[in-house]
Amino acid sequence: MEQETASLSILLRVALWIVPVYLAITVHELSHGFVASWFGDDTARERGRLTLNPVRHIDPVGSIAVPAFLILLGGFVFGWARPVPVNPCKLNNPDRDMILVAVAGPLSNLLMSIGWAFILKYGLFWLQSEPGFALVLIYLGAAGVVINSAIMMFNLLPLLPLDGGRIVACLLPGRLRESYARTEPWGLPLLLVAVFAGIAGKVIWPMMVGAMAVSTYLAQVPTRALIAALRVLLGQV
Repeated sequence: MEQETASLSILLRVALWIVPVYLAITVHELSHGFVASWFGDDTARERGRLTLNPVRHIDPVGSIAVPAFLILLGGFVFGWARPVPVNPCKLNNPDRDMILVAVAGPLSNLLMSIGWAFILKYGLFWLQSEPGFALVLIYLGAAGVVINSAIMMFNLLPLLPLDGGRIVACLLPGRLRESYARTEPWGLPLLLVAVFAGIAGKVIWPMMVGAMAVSTYLAQVPTRALIAALRVLLGQV
């Protein structure tokens, strides 16, 4: 694997990240809306959010400006999409169903991470006979594993308005839930401070490693192959 990899231009590296990022964001949000619709809330469907069109899910600040700025700083990178609208009052069982709606997004990222790990595996299988095609699969697979692991673990942080925060809110009793809900306006500002202070990366990175380990284990992909591909994608080779 190491002998087959080579340095890639910036444009090519960006292109290889685009497809996994696009799917990670759109399928994540689509999953929220689909599960909400399944349990009786058609708000997302009525507003045209049950779609794979990324334009319907991209947040100009969270999906473009913040990640681009963090990339320029060279630190931990994160972002967010436009949340899919959910009306708990329309759900069949609001507390239970809101937990399932919240879990749906990170779960979709886990499944996609595993799927990308298998794509990486197939790339390794074809590496000797079809190296050009195989390397595309390897790089796409590696990008998909890391992006979906990052989005999954980021969203599971127990802070509102993230999915982890929604899950915690549904599990809390009345007064505690109300007090916790009042922290939502501070959630994203606190996350930004944590990112710039280097705290977010230290918390999420070990969680990401665990998620990536699960995906590569299930696909039987050697860890060294994933690391080698990521080094190329990150311009470290």
